[in-house]
Amino acid sequence: MTGFYGEHSKVWVSVDCIIFGFDEGKLRILIGKRNMDPGRGEWSLYGGFVRSDESVDNAANRVLYELTGLRNIYMRQVGAFGKVDRDPGERVVSVAYYALINVKDYDDSLRRTYGLEWVNIDEIPPLYSDHNEMVQKARRLMRQKIATEPVGFRLLPSLFTLTQLQHLYEAVNGAELDKRNFRKRVKEMDFIEKTELIDKTGSKRGASLYRFNKRIYNEDPNFKL
Repeated sequence: MTGFYGEHSKVWVSVDCIIFGFDEGKLRILIGKRNMDPGRGEWSLYGGFVRSDESVDNAANRVLYELTGLRNIYMRQVGAFGKVDRDPGERVVSVAYYALINVKDYDDSLRRTYGLEWVNIDEIPPLYSDHNEMVQKARRLMRQKIATEPVGFRLLPSLFTLTQLQHLYEAVNGAELDKRNFRKRVKEMDFIEKTELIDKTGSKRGASLYRFNKRIYNEDPNFKL
């Protein structure tokens, strides 16, 4: 350790993770009660401090793996949050990330271990510090991204119905979509493939199951929905 920068005050750096999931037609995030001071018992995102031997991206990946047991998760940086008084404990600058996971892939025992809950995006309680602001910004960024890239498929099972797909886009955007126009647009996309499989969980007649073809999308990425 050198003696450089000794005249400057030290600042803690942390990461906070906004984990989005989609279940029963609702967009949800994982939150839990803080088990440390300050803010013990308050609803909060899950995060951690950046270690001296890791980048902020690596710290976020570590936190996400600890929390979900999943690797290669879709993750994007939301931004840095650094108001002087944002954390009553110390001077902390937090870099927020949002991640998209398929709820069915998530080991629910980890959720119980960490005392977390899936909460509907429109029913989020007041969160610790500026975490509500982080969630709001993450949702805005996801809305922008999902309009130009097929990232929403990361929230769905590998096989899905068109109704599930429409409900996902409605949940992310917070607005209903015209069913006829939506399906017409989807059927113009070669990378959304109809399979011969039928989902009969919703009715006796059932609904056709579709899948996302990443190879075809990569060959013709002119996507907008």
